[in-house]
Amino acid sequence: MNFASDNTSGVDLEIFSVVEQAAKSSAMPYGDDVFTSKLQIIANEIFEKPVSIFPVATGSAANALALSVVCPPYGSVYCHRGSHLEEDECAAPEFYIGGGKLSLLSGEKAKFSAENLKAKLEVKSPAPPIHHSPAAAVSITQATEVGSVYSMDEIAAISDVARYHKLSLHMDGARIANAIVSLGVTPAEATWKSGVDVLSLGATKNGAFAAEAVIFFDPEKSADFEFRRKRGGHLFSKHRFLSSQLLPYLEENKWLRLAENANLRAQQLGKGLQKLSQFNILHEVETNMVFVKMPASLVEGFKEKNCLFYTWGEDEGYIFGRLVTSFNTTEREVDRFLGIASQLAI
Repeated sequence: MNFASDNTSGVDLEIFSVVEQAAKSSAMPYGDDVFTSKLQIIANEIFEKPVSIFPVATGSAANALALSVVCPPYGSVYCHRGSHLEEDECAAPEFYIGGGKLSLLSGEKAKFSAENLKAKLEVKSPAPPIHHSPAAAVSITQATEVGSVYSMDEIAAISDVARYHKLSLHMDGARIANAIVSLGVTPAEATWKSGVDVLSLGATKNGAFAAEAVIFFDPEKSADFEFRRKRGGHLFSKHRFLSSQLLPYLEENKWLRLAENANLRAQQLGKGLQKLSQFNILHEVETNMVFVKMPASLVEGFKEKNCLFYTWGEDEGYIFGRLVTSFNTTEREVDRFLGIASQLAI
């Protein structure tokens, strides 16, 4: 059983089937194909307005290229200090922006508040503005790196601050489907209706081979994205193999059904571990991640039973762990893991 990451999961069979169809026929390159055309139509329907959608292969590419459009080389992007942008993208945002910087905010549950953002933006320096990197954009992660979600009110409040300061609001949505399911809202409500300008939409963690997308909710603001994607090496010649993953993923709410299973299995896992006295759940389980503190002595036992998950740090004989469920995690797998945990905890 592999709970190390939702990146360890396989591929949804329907998505696999559509990619196979794309592989059996020829098509014009660089996005001039039927899969990409249909993807644009379905994206407009899902988000209830005309949008511009650009498939890319990785989440880092989606985030970095999206931010390069809304932030000049001398500008700053405001984000949480525990965000993927800051911790796990090897300075890709700064690289693709062309020299911009990340300005870091703090907050519990890997979220920052509108009040925190407002306070940082309003800090004044006695030096002339020309000496400082001006604010250009704000980025929030939905769901966050600890599996928490921003409420619609929290996003709207952050958007209000961003609008006041004439900043674009970007959403890193590597797990946006899990967040939408958790909140019980529509994709439109979770994004542009709450004030989001540009979304990095994830699919790889939720049933695709390797496909993400950048979505601009004001198509006029996406004018130079295609050039940045090409210059950055992320315009695929056989573009249909990205679009043929995203098309079945988004059609008929498949992406939300896949995420719902992942969330349910995490709830099952969290509730089961909570019943065991040696496991302490560190964060409320809101999406598909469970964070625990447990005796370090149990780790080898899990490994021997081929139960894989990430651990880090050690505090007086205890260790921290992260378990992530996926679109195809089964109830039986979770029950089996809980049974092993119960045996080891004796």
